[in-house]
Amino acid sequence: MAHEDDPLEHERASWKPSPGLAVAVSDPVQPPALPPHRERVTDKDPVAMKHAVRTVYTLFYLSVAASIWAIAAYMLFPIDSGAIVDIRNNNLFVGLGIALALLAIGIAAIHWSKAIMSDKEFIEPRHATRGRDTTRAAAVQAFSDANDDSGFGRRVMIRNSMIAAVVASLAPGIVLFRGLAPEGEDPVTLLEETMWTGGMRLAHDPEGTPIRAADVTLGSAVHVIPEALAELDHSEGYLEAKAKAIVLLMRLLPEDLNETPERADWSYDGIVAYSKVCTHVGCPVALYEQQTHHLLCPCHQSQFDVANGAAVIFGPAARPLPQLPITIDEEGYLVARSGFTEPVGPSFWERH
Repeated sequence: MAHEDDPLEHERASWKPSPGLAVAVSDPVQPPALPPHRERVTDKDPVAMKHAVRTVYTLFYLSVAASIWAIAAYMLFPIDSGAIVDIRNNNLFVGLGIALALLAIGIAAIHWSKAIMSDKEFIEPRHATRGRDTTRAAAVQAFSDANDDSGFGRRVMIRNSMIAAVVASLAPGIVLFRGLAPEGEDPVTLLEETMWTGGMRLAHDPEGTPIRAADVTLGSAVHVIPEALAELDHSEGYLEAKAKAIVLLMRLLPEDLNETPERADWSYDGIVAYSKVCTHVGCPVALYEQQTHHLLCPCHQSQFDVANGAAVIFGPAARPLPQLPITIDEEGYLVARSGFTEPVGPSFWERH
């Protein structure tokens, strides 16, 4: 309890507001009102609305035609021939077909929402989000209102053309899966047989010049192809052969290599060679970190430890990179002791 002679207490009791001081008490802030709704041209003119509807379903049907063209282009310009012209045309026309199909769907959907769907603004008050019967009934009503506003249930041409366009846009991707493996041949056998044979010289990619062991510097990574590959023409299966035979050559300190007894003679003076084809989905593994001796696949970030048999240390790859046994010939050039002893590339080819 304050003392009766306390000067502060006496001052508080005697305080009064100044005559010119006004204390205002305002009402709670109200939310701003919605601006007046402005009708679009399609809301005022039935002819404009019909034109907008016609534009939307025409774009959807254009998407269907583009998807069909992408499939036709895949067949008209087969990449199996190995000809560089067919490969370029295949990539160009299949890509244009798929791009046009998806672009038409996107433009049609935007035009539908901008010119045809109801654009009236509304305020939705917040409420408790409990699963009551009234809440569920309101959700059903919301879907019904959305259907009425969008015209999805009423505008049959737009709805059917949109469904056809979306379904057709998936078809090119499904057809392209055919190119993952030649028809009627065992993928495991195809990936197990490469151009590498005993005595085949390792050559620079793409020049095809042989590589001397003395020219491979410590910490370097060299892109390698079989020397005989440079003699092939593009029409003779060059790309197919190269896709399976590409190799990455690296030089470490010999004491940094942890080799198993059965692979002790697969390297030469710290030089090792591994397939560049990732064992996940076949992307080229080409990023080498010389301090950690790690190889990185840029597609899905699988990492392989070169010092320990290219074992997988991170990522989705299921097995190590296949190693190419190497040595040198009498002239000091690096040569393969043999071909790969296991299939190169994705491990899913080995699933049955």
